[in-house]
Amino acid sequence: MSEKFIQSVDRAIDILELFSLAQQELSVKEISDRLQLSKSTVHGLIKTLEHRGYLEQKPTDQKYKLGLRLFELGNLVGSGMELRNLAYPIIQELVAKLQETVHLVVLDKDEVVYVEKVEGPAALRMYSMLGKRAPMYCTGVGKALFAYLDEATVDRILQEAEMTAFTPFTLTDPDAIKQELGKIREQGYAIDDEEIEIGLKCVAAPIFNHEGKVIASISCAGPKHRFSDDKMATFIHEVKQAALAVSRRFGYRG
Repeated sequence: MSEKFIQSVDRAIDILELFSLAQQELSVKEISDRLQLSKSTVHGLIKTLEHRGYLEQKPTDQKYKLGLRLFELGNLVGSGMELRNLAYPIIQELVAKLQETVHLVVLDKDEVVYVEKVEGPAALRMYSMLGKRAPMYCTGVGKALFAYLDEATVDRILQEAEMTAFTPFTLTDPDAIKQELGKIREQGYAIDDEEIEIGLKCVAAPIFNHEGKVIASISCAGPKHRFSDDKMATFIHEVKQAALAVSRRFGYRG
């Protein structure tokens, strides 16, 4: 069975791939000639790419160059890979110490994305998997990130996000969530106590870069019955220390 491709998407990518170090600016005619497409077709594709930030038009000669959106996406991919590489040994050590599953997530489009997961020896099936997205307001890793975003961003997300109650313990009231985020900032860690999945508990902490900006978070998660009160102090300490160790690798000095 042959693959089916969307022609307009294919052509848009062809346009982006025409740009190079040797050819950083192109006119509509140049793009049209090189791709052997009509100017009207090229113009429509270019205007769409420009609207989404993937191309920018120079006011001086009306030629086009690659836009900042590509730079942002490239940085996301690069930092994600670098983050995984730098964090992996620390994650392995944390799993060995706590004997529970450890997650690493990054923020993308107001959600968290799981970029690493190392299971403990007695792992249970849970919500998370590599590449999966999750809301910030009701996951430990999400709240650990959410709490350190600027206030305007927090308010916008709380206003725009659909607050689904995954369990009876999910906080969906914006005021209650903001209060929870304030508590997380004070203590330096977040807890998900059956908020995304019944029977699941986790401890999470933020990861910062050299500018003190939150870039990711790390957590250990497992069945609630294994997160007893006498173990929680150890879990919290070790997760915070692991998050700090990863942050240090990104030049964090806070």
